[in-house]
Amino acid sequence: MTQIYFVRHAQPDYRTGENSTFPLSEEGLQDRMQAWALLRSVPFDAAVSSPYRRSIETILPIVEQQRLSVHTDPRLRERDNNGGSSNTHAMFQKRWSDFTFHEEGGESLRSTMNRNIAALWDILAAYSDKTVLVGTHGTALATIIHYFEPSFGYEDFIRIIDWMPYVLRMDFDGRRLLRREELLYIHKAFHGVKA
Repeated sequence: MTQIYFVRHAQPDYRTGENSTFPLSEEGLQDRMQAWALLRSVPFDAAVSSPYRRSIETILPIVEQQRLSVHTDPRLRERDNNGGSSNTHAMFQKRWSDFTFHEEGGESLRSTMNRNIAALWDILAAYSDKTVLVGTHGTALATIIHYFEPSFGYEDFIRIIDWMPYVLRMDFDGRRLLRREELLYIHKAFHGVKA
């Protein structure tokens, strides 16, 4: 059995940098230690992360404690958007009701899911019967869940959107999902969501 511990990043500081370089906020830096406290006794064989700074910073205490190297995979990044303000409930509903929909210059949920699942297949192949830490994002992780559980949709996404960090374990036999378990979440206000 392969165990994947997905860690959705802690709260970023959206005022500094751009999407790929947002650091964790002061609260995020403190909150990531709850993920560390939960996972510090889990013997990880590897750590893989989105290349985005907030994802790496969130798992860094675990990585440093266990003396792991972080392998980044650009396919694990967050959904590409058009740089505009598209974080509204109406847009979330539109994306989740039509997985092929995307804003001009943006990326659909189907595309986000396909590249994240391709990365997951490679992780499962490389670390069969191992325990892997994966630094990820909210939408990216939601599309992974949806791949295995197609009933996971808009309402489920809205339930987890404010969870930063969010730790989810998935157990696999090969590529077959055996179970998933939510282990930790800290509720934070998601940046820029409008009614």
